[in-house]
Amino acid sequence: MLDFQHDILPLKNIIFRTALRIVLNREEAEDIVQDILLKLWERRKELDKVENLEAFARTTARNLVIDRKEKMDNLHVTLDYQVHDRTDEGQSSNDNLLMAQEKDSFIANAINSLPEKQRSIFQLRDIEGKTYKEIATMLNITESDVKVSLFRARNEIKEKIIQKKQLFL
Repeated sequence: MLDFQHDILPLKNIIFRTALRIVLNREEAEDIVQDILLKLWERRKELDKVENLEAFARTTARNLVIDRKEKMDNLHVTLDYQVHDRTDEGQSSNDNLLMAQEKDSFIANAINSLPEKQRSIFQLRDIEGKTYKEIATMLNITESDVKVSLFRARNEIKEKIIQKKQLFL
């Protein structure tokens, strides 16, 4: 039988990142973590049969988040993006800081505008550094599907950046 402290609790951060990537709201992601940990604990006797507990937790979190989103009539929530203070990077003028904030905000919006599957894969690969195989296992898809979705996500973001640059030329 699984031990909560050693087997389930360590999944907390993985579940949180999965939920946050989809709901884009820290408080709601924290609520989801609590719900998932409770569900995992309640089903602990059945979890001995699960081959990959991390993938199971991610999939459970993803499914719960999607169910909640559907219940909220598909409300689109944007990322509450926090721009980091970049004065320590040599950007001393207010103009440079404002431009950096606008660029960060633009990129965050470009990522947020991706379809959920592409956004999840982009986050897992390019931000969290997961392998194609790990992503395929976590999302229960093929590695080819991961590669295609990642390619499309990167191209979509690239296109938006090109369009933005053309506006200012």
